[in-house]
Order: sequence, then structure tokens, then C-alpha cells
Amino acid sequence: MSDKRSAVLKSVERLTKNYRTEELFMPKNGRSLPSRSAVIDIVRELKSVIFPGYFGVDTSDARVFPEFYVGYRLNDLYDRLEKQIEIALLYQNQEQKQEYAQDQAEEISARFFEKLPEIQEMLLKDVQAGFDGDPAAKSKEEIIFSYPGLFAIYVYRLAHVLYLEKVPFIPRIMTEYAHGRTGIDINPGATIGEYFFIDHGTGVVIGETTEIGNNVKLYQGVTLGALSTRQGQQLANVKRHPTIGDNVTVYSNSTVLGGQTVIGENTIIGGNTFITESIPANTKVNTKSPELVIKKPRKEMTASNVWDWEN
Repeated sequence: MSDKRSAVLKSVERLTKNYRTEELFMPKNGRSLPSRSAVIDIVRELKSVIFPGYFGVDTSDARVFPEFYVGYRLNDLYDRLEKQIEIALLYQNQEQKQEYAQDQAEEISARFFEKLPEIQEMLLKDVQAGFDGDPAAKSKEEIIFSYPGLFAIYVYRLAHVLYLEKVPFIPRIMTEYAHGRTGIDINPGATIGEYFFIDHGTGVVIGETTEIGNNVKLYQGVTLGALSTRQGQQLANVKRHPTIGDNVTVYSNSTVLGGQTVIGENTIIGGNTFITESIPANTKVNTKSPELVIKKPRKEMTASNVWDWEN
């Protein structure tokens, strides 16, 4: 019979043995990974800059003294992001000198923050797409406050800039944070045009090499994925995911697979479809509905048989 002391000692022995033998656990030149919590905090706090007045306790300053508010927030966030980028670069390249990583991190941070106005403009178009595309939306403010699809798109648009800068770790930390919050998995490498809307959103998957045009609408459960990933890392940097043209709607629980698959513009993909080949423009695609059999209602119902399935 094990007691607390012996159980803990046995675990300590085995765990620390793994620390000494497993390469993933070994110190690498004293270098550490970027802080997940620090990156997530930056994503959260940038929301109050992109959407002033909606998030944070001090957003009244954004209306009264906008230049002061934005300058103060961005100055702080710039330093914090630059530090995390430097840490990520140093960990990724063990031979890189700190001075070079610092310079590189500063250049990347500068380009990222210069792009924030462009990101905001894209997101405002995404908000408009959400409002125009959802009759249940009472206002654009409601979409900003509460729609998970917009939140996932917001995080993606930040992460995509850093992905293009080839920053390791951080873009995926960002999008996986959104994935955990919303159930929407958008790889930061995907290319997504303007006026994009994800309705409901849960279960949506958008793969790394997906290309999406303008004015595209996806519903819950849509997968834009790869035909096969059995070759693993041999497929890195290969176009594996589909291309979706402008003005396309993909309804719920539909799957579109393959790097050579192109969905032409102005096409509607019906729900529960499985597509592995290209679809021409101006097309409507749907699965043939199974026959629905409705039997006459039973005359008598009791608590004992109400849930029974009978032929």
C-alpha cells in the first residue's frame, strides 16, 4: 500500500529522469520560450485600441483624449510584444546573437504596429459583414461585444501579420487562444480577404494554406482542410487547403478539402456536403436529402413509450 511520501518520491524520480533525458525538457543555452500569458494579454489589451469604448475600464479616455490614450497604450504594448518576439527568435535560432534578435524584433514590431490602422479597417468591414449577413443581429455594437466569429477573426488578423513576418510560436499562441475561447480554429497562415463573416462559428476549421476571397460567409462546422496529412512534415509549405472565391457562402457542417480544390466565385455550398474537387463559379451545390418518413401519430401515449423507437 502506497502512502503520500512514497508516491511523491516515485513520481519525482521518474519525472526528473525525463527532464534529464528528454530533449524537449532540456535547457537550450539558457533560452526560454515566449510567455503564453503575456501574448494573450497583448491580444486582449489591443482590443481596447482597435475597438475603443467597448473593452477595458479606462476606455472613456479614448473618447476624451484619443491621441493620448492610443499613444500611451501602444507605447506599452509595443515594448511588451517586442520583448516576446525577441524571446521567440532567440529560442528558435539557438545560434543567433541577442543583439541581432533585438534589432530584428524591433523592426518586426514597428511594421506590426504600423499595420494596426489597416487591421482596424479590415475588422470594421468584417463587423459590417456580420451585421449585413445576420438578421438576428440587433446592432453592429452587439457584434463587436459578443459575436465569437468576430473575435476569432480579430485574433487571426493580428496573428497573420506576425505569421508573414515569420515570427515563431506567437501567431499560433494567439489563434489557439481564440480557438479555445470560441471553438473556431483559424490557422494564422490562412489568407482571408475583406468583409468576412463566420456565423455561429463553433467547429469551424480553416487550414494554414487556405485562401479566401472577399465577401465570404461560413457557418458552424465548416472545414476547409487538407485531403491527407499522412506525409506529415514533408507537406510543410505545400498548398494543402482549398481556395474559396469571392462572394461564396458555405453552409453548416460542410467540408471542402485539398490544395487543388477551388470554389468559384458566387457559389453556394449547401450544408453537410463533402467536396474534394473544384466547383465552377455561379454554382449551387447540395447533397440529395434522404427520404423523410413520417408515420401517422399514435392515438395513445404514455410515459413508458414516449421515447421508444418503433418500426
